[in-house]
This record gives sequence, C-alpha cells and structure tokens, in this order.
Amino acid sequence: MKGAAFILFSLSAVFFYGAIRFFFHFLKRGVYPPKQILKKRIAVFSGGGLLLLLTGWLIYVL
Repeated sequence: MKGAAFILFSLSAVFFYGAIRFFFHFLKRGVYPPKQILKKRIAVFSGGGLLLLLTGWLIYVL
C-alpha cells in the first residue's frame, strides 16, 4: 500500500504544480485563456491535488 500512497503523493504534486502554474498565468496581464477559465483551472487542479493528497495520506496512515 505504500507504493499506492507514493503514486498518489506524486500525482498530488503534479496537480499542485499545475495550479501554481495557472496561478502565475492568472497574475499576468493580457494572457490567453481568459481569467475566468484560469480561475476554474486553478480550482480544479488545487482541489484535485488536495483530494489526492488526503487520499494518499489516508492510505499511508492506514
């Protein structure tokens, strides 16, 4: 089960990287795609990263 937890932690890191990347695109002026789409992507990636992180933590602890 430790291997599954490692995979979930790794995927969580990838999702958080994506959220941070889209956040920095959000801060730039005149960037494509529109800011509302970037907000949705930030929410999806950070929510997915948090979900994977918590799932990995539960598997690791149990």
